[in-house]
This record gives sequence, C-alpha cells and structure tokens, in this order.
Amino acid sequence: MARQVTLNRRLINTGVAWAFGILIFFPIFWTILTSFKTEAEAISLSPSLFDFDWTLENYQEVNSRSNYPRYFMNSVIIAVGSTLLGLIIAVPAAWSMAFVPSKKTRGILLWMLSTKMLPPVGVLIPIYLIFRDWGMLDSRTGLVIVLTMVNLPIIVWMLFTYFREIPGEILEAARMDGAGLKSEILYVLTPMALPGIASTLLLNVILAWNEAFWTLVLTTTKAAPLTQFIASYSSPEGLFYAKLSAASTMAIAPVLILGWFSQKQLVRGLTFGAVK
Repeated sequence: MARQVTLNRRLINTGVAWAFGILIFFPIFWTILTSFKTEAEAISLSPSLFDFDWTLENYQEVNSRSNYPRYFMNSVIIAVGSTLLGLIIAVPAAWSMAFVPSKKTRGILLWMLSTKMLPPVGVLIPIYLIFRDWGMLDSRTGLVIVLTMVNLPIIVWMLFTYFREIPGEILEAARMDGAGLKSEILYVLTPMALPGIASTLLLNVILAWNEAFWTLVLTTTKAAPLTQFIASYSSPEGLFYAKLSAASTMAIAPVLILGWFSQKQLVRGLTFGAVK
C-alpha cells in the first residue's frame, strides 16, 4: 500500500512537472511556429496551430537583410570570454573563502549575492560614462568586462559551494607532499571540482548569451551580439512578427541546443551549486 501511495505521488509530481514545463516552453514553441508563417497569418486574430501554409521566406529575408554570422560570433566571444575571465577571478576567490574562511567571509558572500538584486539601470550612468571616456563603447572587450562583473557573484557562490564539499584532509595531504598554493589549486582542487566548474561554466555562458540590458545599451554595430540582432527587427513602422520570430529563433537556437545536451549538468549546478 505504501509503495502504491509513493507511485501515485510520483505520477502526480511527474504530471505537474510536465505541465509546468509545457507552460514555460509554450512561448518559445509559439515563436518557432510563427517564424514559419506569413505576416498575415502571424497577426491573424484566429491563429492556427499547425494548419497554415508553411514557409521559409522569413528566414530567407532575415539572412539576406542581416549579417547573422557576425552577430553570432560576437555572442560567442562575449559569452565565452566573460565566463572564462569570471572563472579565473572566481576560482581563487572561492578557494580562499572555502578553505581559509574569516569572520567576514559570510558577510562578503551575502554582499556579493545582494548585488544581483540591484537593478542594472541603477549603475548605468557611471558605467556608460566610464566606457565613453575609455573608448570601450561598442567593443567586445568592454562587454566581456561588464558581463564578468554582472555574473561574478553567481560564479563565486557556485564554486564556493562545490569547494566546501571537498574534504580538507585531501588538501592537507597535498601540502604535506610539498604542493604550493598554485599546485594545490591547479592540480588538486580544480580536477576534483571539475563537474562543478563545468556546471558553472555552462550556466554562465547561457546567462551571458541571454543578457540584453547591457548589450543593448553599450553596443550599436561593431560588437553587437544576437540580442541586438533581434532588436533590429523592431522598427518605427511596427513589428513584423513573422520575421521577428525567425530572428528570435535563430538567436536562441544555439543556446537551446547547448541547454538540451547539458541539461543534467545545468540542473545539478542550479540545485546543488546555486541553491544549496
């Protein structure tokens, strides 16, 4: 009887989880579907789900009108660059707070987390003026620096949680064998925390890829990533929903594929590294 109750609860949980999953994914599904419609069908007051004339003309027009590869490469460089720079800064920081904690460690961690609650527009003016004076507007280097700072609290928190799970005795044994600080981090700690580092890397690539506020404010053409690519289909003449959906689908496709193949690592990173 007890096993039957457990099974029923599991079925209910699975059903609820699928319902939430479908509800969350539906806007993305609808955007993909709209990208294959004509503009007339896209704005129809009685839209059909599958019964319409499928067309690729929106993708053909988007490809002919925009330089998609340039936007794509900018997104890759900015997302990967900011994540790698964040890891270089966060690994030693998380190591020191996990293995050499002080009375202020907890306060520092909470302060770092609180910065994520600050609306980005609150620091827009000083950052914009600094970028203007230093000539970093519309540059990939500037965006890499900004997105590194934006996502650094999450990287440090996730790595700190992973590092805390590593027994301190292992590091002490490495020190007794003569390992210095650099060897300890590179050859002992990093390999043991590799799954956690991989989860952190994947999550931050996705966060940087989806960042819209700073990329729209600090770039125009040269360093514009895919978020600018989508925004370019909003014109004073109005929104062309079918073409906008095609551009959005092309922009989110890489990160959807990445998320699909790395979902196990992402779930582990979100539930273990960020929440715990």
